[in-house]
Amino acid sequence: MARKRRRAPLYELRRSRIQGRGVFAARRIRRGQRIIEYAGERITHDEGDRRYDDARMKRHHTFLFTLDKDTVIDGNRQGNDARYINHSCDPNCEAVTVGKKIFIYARKNIQPGVELAYDYKYEWSNDKRDIELYKCECGSPKCRGTIMQPRRKRRRRR
Repeated sequence: MARKRRRAPLYELRRSRIQGRGVFAARRIRRGQRIIEYAGERITHDEGDRRYDDARMKRHHTFLFTLDKDTVIDGNRQGNDARYINHSCDPNCEAVTVGKKIFIYARKNIQPGVELAYDYKYEWSNDKRDIELYKCECGSPKCRGTIMQPRRKRRRRR
């Protein structure tokens, strides 16, 4: 009888040079491949703000992921390894909302040992501390210095 070969895990958790723990490819991941669902407790935006008050934090650190206008997913509660995928300004992954779920997909082929990362694209508030609080340390030559989404260039009127 033929034995079924178990495939090696797709990824592994290790210490990251970006921040804390990170998720690293354990084997080759092909472009377009679904890697993992971002799991966690579904809560309101107000509850997320209550749990993670930026005003009291020295450095922004949450596992919240916006699902829609009413719901965020708190990956720190009932979450999985997806919460450890760090931000990069030059990401090799992307987050895609499919119905009421968020999945992480590979944007390009990823070789074993490479850290998985996607662009968090946080929205700007009017707080002058945004740059300091949402500092990026991805180390990419394309680093914009923040995990905030790029500001849109204003068009000049003629």
